[in-house]
Amino acid sequence: MKILLIEDEIKIAEFTILGLTSAGFKVTHVTNGAAGLAAMLEGGYDLVILDVMLPALNGFEVLEKARDLGSKIPVIFLTAKGELPNRLKGFEMGGDDYISKPFFVEELVARLKAVKARKNNDDPDEIVVGEVCLNKVSNRVSWQGNSTLLSQREFSLVEFLMRTPGHIFSRQEILKHVWAINFNPETNVVDVYIQRIRKKINRNQPEGIEFPIETIRGVGYRFCDESKVSA
Repeated sequence: MKILLIEDEIKIAEFTILGLTSAGFKVTHVTNGAAGLAAMLEGGYDLVILDVMLPALNGFEVLEKARDLGSKIPVIFLTAKGELPNRLKGFEMGGDDYISKPFFVEELVARLKAVKARKNNDDPDEIVVGEVCLNKVSNRVSWQGNSTLLSQREFSLVEFLMRTPGHIFSRQEILKHVWAINFNPETNVVDVYIQRIRKKINRNQPEGIEFPIETIRGVGYRFCDESKVSA
């Protein structure tokens, strides 16, 4: 894999580059957010390792701008800011994983491989359940004659629910599979995203017609159409 490392601390960068090249990766290193954003948009990389505390643009700003400009390259945040609010913000910005300093290169390598494997799966480009079509190339959901662009995290949430229509998922299960959070934090991020998705998709629909993500009070959510997934 070709890795873009955006890290301003030279000693950490040297340590990371040495470990990754020893593991067979090709690494390009830049030291500030502006240069990192430019490199991401140029393309040619399989994955980005992105520090949060950067000069010019911080890591969250880099990723937000990259996603807004259409970049879908997988990103792993690498930072000393490992508290829950920072991890959640990283995922909300469209990050794929998060590793805190100090870290073992072996763990970073494992995370790189896991993220790349998820991105390289052999799933079809479209998931269809009933009248809803989710396109993995364009990040759009089509329903009732309208097509709506979703953010990467919104798309991942809808995709997760559509994979098992009719099944009720708890908020904790959704956090685990969509945000890779394996515990029960005090956060309403799932509810916020569901509301955001509904607002986007229902915007052009007649009153009384609601996108088929159903709230199960006190439990969680399900995609309520019981049709089988097809490709």
